[in-house]
Amino acid sequence: MPAIQGPRRVLSAAAVAAVLVAGSTGCGDEGGTVPAAASAPASVAVSESASASASGGASPSASGSATASPSPSRTSAPSAPPTTRTATPPPAPTRLAVAVDTRGGRLALVRGGAPQEFTVTLRNGNSAEYGHVLVAFQMEFLIGEPGDQPGTGPGFLLERFDQASGAWRATDFRIANDFKPPSMFTGGSPLAREVVRVERYRLRATAGGPTGSSPVVVSFIDTDADREAAAHVVLGHSTR
Repeated sequence: MPAIQGPRRVLSAAAVAAVLVAGSTGCGDEGGTVPAAASAPASVAVSESASASASGGASPSASGSATASPSPSRTSAPSAPPTTRTATPPPAPTRLAVAVDTRGGRLALVRGGAPQEFTVTLRNGNSAEYGHVLVAFQMEFLIGEPGDQPGTGPGFLLERFDQASGAWRATDFRIANDFKPPSMFTGGSPLAREVVRVERYRLRATAGGPTGSSPVVVSFIDTDADREAAAHVVLGHSTR
């Protein structure tokens, strides 16, 4: 029994000494100063923490940014070629076109018989606008053949159809072998650009007129400019 109690006494004395030491280190002096033995572990801990932050303690995000591989560059899509607008060229200039049409392509009259109708078409272009365009008719004296009779009267009656009244009106029909210059013509009707005008005429051979043949010349006179607006048209004619 005494052999067992000996160690217990030694351990108790050591424990008492430890308690006394702990009590002395937990108390400060009257000024509140912490003993150096107590503050040393704390200083070591702070130093270790600061050293870790300064030496290699980079934040995970910073470390990830530094080690992240560069993202591949984007390949831009090829841009569409610029749209080019083709300018529409202006229309080609056109001028007044005329035509004279009748049955069989010519006037074949019978003295004292029914008149024969024909049309005159004026198809204006885009180049000029006319204030007064006159359709003029002229025929030279008939050239007789064996058996033809000379006339004793005016010989012919030319009429134009008036669309406003729906009636036929007598119009000038010159019979002469000389040339009448455009400056001597007056009258006519307006003709705007790109307008088509169709006029109806009819020619009758009177009972007292001569027989024979001679072409009818149809002219188109710009009476404001004293010139022909288009080339004249020749219409074949004969009277029996």
